Amino acid sequence: MSVEIARHFFTVAEYERMGEAGIFPEGARVELIEGEIVEISPIGMRHAACVARLTQFLSQMLQGRVVVWIQNPVRLADYSEPQPDVAVLQPRADFYGQSLPTPADALLVIEVADTTLDYDRQIKVPLYARAGVPEVWIVNLNDERIETYADPVDGAYRTTASAGRGDEVRARGVASLRLSVAEVLG
Repeated sequence: MSVEIARHFFTVAEYERMGEAGIFPEGARVELIEGEIVEISPIGMRHAACVARLTQFLSQMLQGRVVVWIQNPVRLADYSEPQPDVAVLQPRADFYGQSLPTPADALLVIEVADTTLDYDRQIKVPLYARAGVPEVWIVNLNDERIETYADPVDGAYRTTASAGRGDEVRARGVASLRLSVAEVLG
């Protein structure tokens, strides 16, 4: 005898109402991925330091030309609202205070990964590609590399590369954004 299990997939609107109602414990690290509420791993020291370095580098290099969005939600679709470590967004006068950024606003999304490497590669990168985010980087702390993904077509990135210490990565959609892999890794 088989048992059918009914699953409920949450919309972004339902997810946001849950957050506003205080359903999630204070400090809960969750995001909405394809209708499911996913708990995010705690941030370790290397991860936090890398995000801090990226924040400083990007803010200095791109001052006034973009919004550097740190560990905040990006609304990809009706059922997905991840919280990338860094998103480089089109400038907007309200700094996205009236509505969350969407794929059309994203110039570059960066995920910093150590314990979440497989999840970021297998779940989040394809999710960003399906949504049409033009470029994604994974700062792979384990292997000390930055993986780049660009040119989404039919839900997948056509262009991928990997750079190690001694190399630089360059954003395709953000003029003059070049970062030393060694500096990002620390």
